[in-house]
This record gives sequence, C-alpha cells and structure tokens, in this order.
Amino acid sequence: MANDEVKIVKGDIARLEFSGYLADSNELFDTTNAEVAKEAGIFNENATYGPIPVLVGAGRLFEGLEDALVGAQVGVEQETTISPEKAAGARDPKLVENIPVRDFLKQDIEPQIGMEVNIKNRVGLVTAITPRVVRVDFNRRFAGRTLKYKFKVTMKVDEPVDKVLAIVEMDYGTKENFSASVDEDVVSIVLPDVCKYDQKWILAKYKVVADLREGLKTKTIRFVEEYIKKEEEKKEDEKQEKPEEREPEELPQ
Repeated sequence: MANDEVKIVKGDIARLEFSGYLADSNELFDTTNAEVAKEAGIFNENATYGPIPVLVGAGRLFEGLEDALVGAQVGVEQETTISPEKAAGARDPKLVENIPVRDFLKQDIEPQIGMEVNIKNRVGLVTAITPRVVRVDFNRRFAGRTLKYKFKVTMKVDEPVDKVLAIVEMDYGTKENFSASVDEDVVSIVLPDVCKYDQKWILAKYKVVADLREGLKTKTIRFVEEYIKKEEEKKEDEKQEKPEEREPEELPQ
C-alpha cells in the first residue's frame, strides 16, 4: 500500500526491492525476489533474497538508480531506465588486454571463457583464450550498457537503533545476533562472537563507521566485544575450587 506522506530524500535509510534488466534484451541480471530469480534461471541458493537496506546517496548503487530513489514514494513500484554514463560507464576498448598464459599459471589459475579473474591486482572477465595469451576485459560489468530497473521502496527506516542495524546489514551482509543502543551522540554496537575472528568484519566495520557518521551524524561509535563465562564452566570451576569434604577422624578411646 502506498503512503502519500512518505517520500525518500538523500541521506535516508530505506529498504529496497528491485529487479535489474539489460534494457536492449530485457535480460534479468539481478533481483531481490527469489521467485523472479527462479523464473529467470539465475537463482542462487547461497544468496539471501528480500528487500535490502540502502543509505540513499552513499554511492553504493548505480548513480541513475540513486537519482530515481530520491523523491520515490514508499510502497509504490516504479521503473527507471539508466544510461551507461549513470550506470557502469562507457566502454573503453583500451581496457581489453591480452595477458600471457604464464601469468595465470603463476597464480595456479586455469582460465576459462566467462571466468572472472583477479590478475595483477585487477578484476576482469576472460573473453578469449589462445595457446599463448588470454584476452581479459577489465571494463566494469555492464560498461556501455543501458539498464532498466523495476523497484519499490518498501519502507523508510526511522528508529535510530533500526538505522544502526540496517547499516550493519548493508555493510556486513547480516545483522543477526548484533544489538545496538543509541544515546545522544554515542552509538554502541554489541558484536556477536563470529566478529572476533571474521576477516570480513574487520574490513566491513570501517564502512559501518563511515555510514553511521553519514546516516546518523554520529560522533562516537563503540564496538563492544563480550566475553561471558558460561554457567557450566562456572559450576565446574566452583567444583574444582571447593575443598573436598572429609569424614571426621575418630579420636582414640
């Protein structure tokens, strides 16, 4: 149901559902809807489907889609067509290079057409292979293509704690087992145990900090790691510390 009162402005945190298509062929390349993905044959069992959190204007989406979100009415499905300049950019023929096969062998990579590779610290797509060289396209995916999006803002996130957790989900991929509190200019986030050793979190937390400052204008951000002693461990420790009870000795008659 549409909400005539709620429209999105830059800096809002919202939940967005969308389906992205190549405009010339109407081929679906991305969607937040599992059923749509299944119908198009691009369903990924490892992906999480459903409306995603976005910080409008943060530059995480194509510029053309960001532009379309500003002024969008919550609950109303819309469609926008995005030119290459406001999507993945113009295609640059100079970014298509022939890389010696030996460079791939040094990294134990067996190149195949259509494979995405990271070679010489650049990510590209293998487009052709000969006995000596591999042709790699280092243009961004969809460079030079006009895109079409069908999208709907399902809700605008208003509560401060909900905003914090939405940003965590946006940058880390999940908000599961996180908790948060907001006290004036201080945001405290209690981390789940997995964050203590997850390299992905170590990288994501810097994005979280930047987005919290942008989305909530937060000055102080605290990440809290908790180390709670389990009740069973406590009982075991108490048992070990408690002296053994001995039968009273009988005095000689």
